[in-house]
Order: sequence, then C-alpha cells, then structure tokens
Amino acid sequence: MNVPATVDNTTYVLDSNIFIEAKQRYYAFDVCPGFWDALVWQHGRGRVVSVDRVKTELRGFGDDLSTWVTKTMPDACFFDTDLDVVTEAYGEAIAWVMGQAQFTEAAKAEFADAENADAWVIAFAKAMDATVVTHEKPNPDIRRRVPIPNVCDALGVPYVDTFEMLRKLETQFSWQAP
Repeated sequence: MNVPATVDNTTYVLDSNIFIEAKQRYYAFDVCPGFWDALVWQHGRGRVVSVDRVKTELRGFGDDLSTWVTKTMPDACFFDTDLDVVTEAYGEAIAWVMGQAQFTEAAKAEFADAENADAWVIAFAKAMDATVVTHEKPNPDIRRRVPIPNVCDALGVPYVDTFEMLRKLETQFSWQAP
C-alpha cells in the first residue's frame, strides 16, 4: 500500500497530541476553524494522515474533537495498522525500546501496550517512508516515559511539530472581522 505523497514527497503522520493540543490550546475549534479545515484539505491531497489507533483514542474522549474525528475528517485519513509492513516496523520499535536500559519497566510496558498509538504512528511512518508529526521532544535522559522522537531517531524516522508541518505545507490562516 502506498500513501500519497506531497510535492516534496513528504506525507505527515499525525500523533494524537497534535489533535489534542490544537483543540485544547492554540487552534480551538471556535478560535481557528481554519486549522481543522486545513487538515481535511491537506488529507484530501495525501499530505496529512494518521492511523486507526489514533482515531480510536480520540473518539474515546466524547467531546467536540471526537465528533470532528468521527463526522468531519474522512475515515480514509486513519490508515489501518494491521498491515505486514507496519507490524514489522512496530516490532522494530518495540524491540528497540525494550533493549533500552534507561526506560523503566513501566514506561516500556506503556509504550508496548497495543492500545497506545505512539508505537503505531512511528511504525506506520517508518513503513511508509513518512514523517511523524508530534509535539513531543527528544529526551535522552528520560526514564518514566518513552518519547516518540527518541524512537524516531533510533529508527531513522523523521519528525516535526505542527508548526513546521504547516510551514512545509505552506498553510496560512487569516483573520476575519466578527
């Protein structure tokens, strides 16, 4: 399966925290509806995708984000992680984390939990030669949690935050008088 690519051959795979932080902070639905419209538009051009486990996580909140994920963002945005190439990359991510003495056993178990979308986002991006979008930062000293960028660095998966993705996609928002 091929994920459509952008003009510069980059497809962005969004982590759950991209949606959650946008909704709770700087791109709330009532403050910046253009952000949400842009995600749908960019998805339609094959530039923005996510995975089924992110959708499951977001739907569980029972709020306006859950409604948006269910009713506005097309189902096709959330790719199935039950593909051989993705499960193989998932195994690589889990193996790397389990081999790291720096992480506590609880952190390793949380990362390896199949319901946790983090490893699946990384695995999908690796399998599809895409870029992860996350607000997490690399942290070589952290013990109680496994940051997505640490695993991305180990597996050679590029990652950016929302703002870098928006700039690379040449996405702009304009103000409108009430």
